[in-house]
Amino acid sequence: MKSIEPLMISGKRVLPLVEGGKGISATNGISSGAWAAAGGVGTVSCVNADSYDEDGNVIPQIYHGKTRQERHQELIRYGIDGGVTQIQRAHEVAGGEGRLHINVLWEMGGAEAVLQGVLEKTKDLVHGITCGAGMPYRLSEIAAKYGVYYHPIISSARAFGILWKRAYKKSADWLGGVVYEDPWLAGGHNGLSNAEDPRKPQDPYPRVAALRKLMNSFGLNHVPIIMAGGVWYLRDWEKWLDNPEIGPIAFQYGTRPLLTKESPIPEKWKEALLTLKENDILLHRFSPTGFYSSAVKNDFLNELTEREQRQIPASAKANPEEGFTAELQVGKKKHYVRPDDVSRAEDWIAQGFGEALRTPDDTLVFVSAEKAAEIRQDQRDCMGCLSQCKFSNWSQVESQNYSTGRKADPRSFCIQKTLMDIAHGGSVDNNLMFAGHSAYNFAKDPFYSNGFVPSVKQLIDRILTGD
Repeated sequence: MKSIEPLMISGKRVLPLVEGGKGISATNGISSGAWAAAGGVGTVSCVNADSYDEDGNVIPQIYHGKTRQERHQELIRYGIDGGVTQIQRAHEVAGGEGRLHINVLWEMGGAEAVLQGVLEKTKDLVHGITCGAGMPYRLSEIAAKYGVYYHPIISSARAFGILWKRAYKKSADWLGGVVYEDPWLAGGHNGLSNAEDPRKPQDPYPRVAALRKLMNSFGLNHVPIIMAGGVWYLRDWEKWLDNPEIGPIAFQYGTRPLLTKESPIPEKWKEALLTLKENDILLHRFSPTGFYSSAVKNDFLNELTEREQRQIPASAKANPEEGFTAELQVGKKKHYVRPDDVSRAEDWIAQGFGEALRTPDDTLVFVSAEKAAEIRQDQRDCMGCLSQCKFSNWSQVESQNYSTGRKADPRSFCIQKTLMDIAHGGSVDNNLMFAGHSAYNFAKDPFYSNGFVPSVKQLIDRILTGD
């Protein structure tokens, strides 16, 4: 195994090992500060980060506004307060070692307001920003304004080329690195394009080599690429080191840091990680963002999968041209469906799925009365945690009347609710549990034998051996 040499990242030579930012409360100031203290790049998640009361207890993010717009402003205030709190903690833990980045999702609700609000209050504590989940054109402008490096997360050379030509070339001096996130292997939301088959993973090497070639054509030979997604043993990536086709390279770890002593996720989540098997992670498209995402197969995802399967085309009026000639009475509502679908619908109703919810695609999805009530309540409680949401039809654009203009989609779910719940002790079976596709290694890697949970420093020392 080749030795791992320090690399210039965000203005300092550090270990080329980056902690993945992940999302709600999956990294915090303690875990990220510890990663930086060990000589790497710690990444504080600024996605609805926690803040604390005088006794050190997490302040529940409860919303009191009567309208979605009012609750959205509360969400932004929570986001800024939590982000500042966690960065200050990370700074104290890091003790001046390594680098500290913050992570935001461009498509999260109020992303720009949260990002700028946090940076206003954490001068000189933040060295870089990582940002993905969309095309963050204004990222470079904001980073330059506050004098921090930016690290866009992309999944193809083409995406970076668009960002560079449209915006980033104007602030090239503050480009600290480019995160290539493998769209088939990374946990959380993935950047699969419509032209890519989710069932046919592509080798990341030629994709990253193409990215490096493009970056070099822009004069960015010195800017590191940060490989994310599917990274577990560094020995598997040895041919990437000192390789002119790849250039300066660092490696981002999202899944492995979940299982450390400093990791803020609840113990039952950590215990569940140790039991995973290969193929226990599902790449799915239920997310209200509209992106593909990867998460552990559990009762939560099984219910969404089964819900989608209980679906038939329907029309509010008879439409012989489209074949909608059969009447179907569900509760007090009458629908017109194709004759072949009547028996299927009646079977679902007999099984207890007696509520038919209309989707934006002119279909009916059949759920129980309890699930229908939960879906409707979650949609009413929307606080605009995404810039636009297919589950609630929220849009943060005022000129669009804060609406996507489409019906809310009952085949999706409230992502804010489930991620907040699992991160703060809720069920690991009935919530969304993000993880990368290499998570099954927790059960196979001898490092974790007998349920061993390392400190961040022990994990980084292990990674540096190639294992």
